[in-house]
Amino acid sequence: MARTNPLQFIQQVRAEVAKVVWPTRREVLLTTVMVFIMAALTAVFFALVDLGIRSGLQFALGMFG
Repeated sequence: MARTNPLQFIQQVRAEVAKVVWPTRREVLLTTVMVFIMAALTAVFFALVDLGIRSGLQFALGMFG
């Protein structure tokens, strides 16, 4: 692997950062909202699954216990 001096390294880093396409404020806002919506839906789903499992176990233990 070729070694570069610190000045070349900084120049290469700046060249790579210049290639990055940064998201717009609207894109960031939209994806943030989508993450919160998906997190809320996931929380509701797992709460319902937990409720179903708990009810099933209570029913089974009440029947046989």
